[in-house]
Amino acid sequence: MSDDWRERVDAVWTDADDTNEDATLAAIDALVAERPADDPEALFEAASARDFAGREADAEPFYRAALAHGLAEPYRGQAIVQLASTLRNLDRPAEALALLRDFLLAEPEHPLADAARAFAALALFDDGMRADALREALGALAPHLLRYGRAVTAYAAALDDD
Repeated sequence: MSDDWRERVDAVWTDADDTNEDATLAAIDALVAERPADDPEALFEAASARDFAGREADAEPFYRAALAHGLAEPYRGQAIVQLASTLRNLDRPAEALALLRDFLLAEPEHPLADAARAFAALALFDDGMRADALREALGALAPHLLRYGRAVTAYAAALDDD
């Protein structure tokens, strides 16, 4: 992957918040078209642009293809978290949770592990497991607390759905 291509993709994302969603999608798609059809980074960018434009159902197959074609870090972890978020938005929280659990089990120290846990908490909440959702969120937060981390961990463990 050329550095120039990556720089141009990054420039689109830098301006994305100030640009129309359809314009961002079109700009990313134009860059994706420069790459081979099975290029994992290009597939990931196509998925991300569709997510950004609120087209989650269109994004899902691109995420899956990017991962299937061997998407490497730092984008692999992002794709897993983003795919899980997409699945959740498509009313498939159990699938999202399974994907995140597998990711966290395989790579508990991944730089995006806390983000994965946050999205797992959202999926648990959507699936009606409110106490589990709060436990998950507090479990991700507790290690970052300078004080009270042990207490938060203990209280989170004691939560129930009653």
